[in-house]
Amino acid sequence: MPPSLTLSQIVDLASAYYGSAVLFAALDADVFTAVEECGHCPTVESIAQARRLDIRGARLLLDACVALGLLEKKGEAYSNTTDGVRSLVTGGTHDLRNAIRYNRDVYPAWGRLADLVRSGKPVEAPSLHLGDDAERTRAFALSMHGRALGIGRCVIPLLDLSGCSRLLDLAGGPGTYAMLMAQANPTLRVDTIDLPAISNVAQELIGKSDVGCRVSCLPGDYHTDRYQTESYDAVTLFGALHQESPETIGDILQRAYAALRKGGRIFILDMMTDSTHTAPAFSALFAVNMALTTHEGWVFSDAELHGWLAKAGFTGCTTRPIPPPMPHWLTRAEKKD
Repeated sequence: MPPSLTLSQIVDLASAYYGSAVLFAALDADVFTAVEECGHCPTVESIAQARRLDIRGARLLLDACVALGLLEKKGEAYSNTTDGVRSLVTGGTHDLRNAIRYNRDVYPAWGRLADLVRSGKPVEAPSLHLGDDAERTRAFALSMHGRALGIGRCVIPLLDLSGCSRLLDLAGGPGTYAMLMAQANPTLRVDTIDLPAISNVAQELIGKSDVGCRVSCLPGDYHTDRYQTESYDAVTLFGALHQESPETIGDILQRAYAALRKGGRIFILDMMTDSTHTAPAFSALFAVNMALTTHEGWVFSDAELHGWLAKAGFTGCTTRPIPPPMPHWLTRAEKKD
């Protein structure tokens, strides 16, 4: 258990959202990219002019970024940090802008957490970002694409897909993981499946990639779909099961088991907690995030997942953390019979 908060830390926690709001606003104003584009010693005037910002407002925002460690300042000139160039500037090697925008999009929901506690129901309809609102759905899918690109750089090298020729990617979202797996395994063919509105975005993104001929983006619903029996060498479930009840998870795993050939593998990437459901802290907080935006959302423990996999028939379950800064865990299991 972590140590109890001190009085000062409690006060700091009450204003912790200040920092998040500054980061979101800085991304919306695109100031990190502007700092790079403005050349040598960019000032508030040059940055404000480049992004058509009010000078006073820009100065307040830029100085707040410096105070948070998001930017550096020498005299009147601003510059990006090393990690900022990698993650907050357009085209950075670890571009996290779209991933962070997902947090921005759920920011209003967190302001209604007391409503969830009183009612036990999500504060916004999950269908808004799953097809009912086309603009919100597209923004959600692109945010997931950004998150998956960042996470995928850590995850894909950990997947043993040797000898696999066909893979089923369930709830594949914008198809990002499917694309990355196909790129890393030149003989692999992937069927990635998600709801029609999400699958449409996946088709668009995959169509622009170099693996479009080996990745099929299929509309479907892993709550009810049946797959061709013993047709796949591997199944992946990345970042999806935390929105499902234990009963639904068990059913999804049983149908995934049936789709695998003997000796086939399943890989599950997700947030997980320990048996107390209170650690790691990020996972416990993410459980709240899921409950705010889905009917069954939560975060399960690694032990619970191993139990569901075993009940579905899988053996050899192992779970390992993904390297920092990604707060995810990767579970692997096999179909033996």
